[in-house]
Amino acid sequence: MSNGVSDKIKGTGNKLKGEVKESVGRNTNDPSLQAEGKRDQVKGKAQEKIGNAKDNISNRMDNRK
Repeated sequence: MSNGVSDKIKGTGNKLKGEVKESVGRNTNDPSLQAEGKRDQVKGKAQEKIGNAKDNISNRMDNRK
């Protein structure tokens, strides 16, 4: 599995985890848990973008060969 795919999978996992935490925090009136969930979602989005960038670089390098 390429590094880009691995980053995208981790990113998706973090986004999902963050959505759950944010929802639970909202439903239990826990602002700290809500904020933690939002941070996880941002982290996940960043990981996905890094994965996409790695894939793009890898594809461009492959096309040069």
